Amino acid sequence: MSDRSTIEWTDATWNPITGCEKVSPGCDHCYAETFAERWRGTPGHYFENGFDVQLRPDKLDQPLRWKKPRKVFVNSMSDLFHKDVPSDYIAQVFAVMSLAPQHTFQVLTKRHARMRSLLNNQDWIADVWHQVDTLAEGTIPDHDDWWPLPNVWLGVSTENQQWADIRIPALLDTPAAVRWISAEPLLGPVNLGEAAPTEPYWHDRIDWVIAGGESGPGARPMHPDWVRSLRDQCQNTGVPFFMKQAGAVLAREWGCSDRKGHDPAEWPESFPREYPHVA
Repeated sequence: MSDRSTIEWTDATWNPITGCEKVSPGCDHCYAETFAERWRGTPGHYFENGFDVQLRPDKLDQPLRWKKPRKVFVNSMSDLFHKDVPSDYIAQVFAVMSLAPQHTFQVLTKRHARMRSLLNNQDWIADVWHQVDTLAEGTIPDHDDWWPLPNVWLGVSTENQQWADIRIPALLDTPAAVRWISAEPLLGPVNLGEAAPTEPYWHDRIDWVIAGGESGPGARPMHPDWVRSLRDQCQNTGVPFFMKQAGAVLAREWGCSDRKGHDPAEWPESFPREYPHVA
């Protein structure tokens, strides 16, 4: 929860909310839950309530104090669109992001339906602008053409084909400057050429793909063919691809020096670390 991060594809993390609940197999070995639950019941600790969903309003303005531009992963310790997060609080988060145009905000969710519903809701969007005007004390010019926010990248988790089939169409129906998917942990093959309800192929409107294997106790294997397939699909269609890490199982098989296998120099073949092509 700071202006620095060890996550390879971002520069900083920002957590105006902490806590979450499991909703799909990708959640099974959640690092955030494991960390937070270690402190449950510790009086005075930031995570005294473990991984229960908690709003952190004292963190809301944190990105406004960061002057140097950076990529910011939003809610590495939660899910912005969790059902227990009030809609007006989510509007405040978007208002802060709009007032920090020097940063790029990377939002990742497994709650695709609520994301799609809110970001297509004109009343909720109006609440975002109300929050903007309140925070800026009326100094912001007309913002009718600011939607979707150009510095906010919206992503969904797609750990296998089942959840890709469910979440990617919802992402495509959501207004976003950049749409991305995170296939981490990658628990099965994912075909981005499947027909979506409103588009002939998903990769036509996906701007970025991240993939990676699982690490930590009980890590499940990522078959190299699964990540090779995603890499090749992206390269064949011009979608930037980012290989985050091999994961614990492949790291052992590939002889990597650390348990996550995060060093590309130790991989037996080339997997790029690319970013979306944005202005």
